[in-house]
Amino acid sequence: MEVKVNEDCSACGICEDICPEVFELGDEFAEVKVNPVPAEHEEKVREAAEECPTESIEVSE
Repeated sequence: MEVKVNEDCSACGICEDICPEVFELGDEFAEVKVNPVPAEHEEKVREAAEECPTESIEVSE
């Protein structure tokens, strides 16, 4: 699984709260720390994408 955060990100921190192993807040946007996503974190990444208020997390299998 690959994941990216697009420019619509509001840096609210929900993704980092849900899966800090993969996401961290940068200066203006959330950033992906690990790509491809390790299998043990895929479920949390999907949850973060679903919970993202700006739908900025893009997941590709």
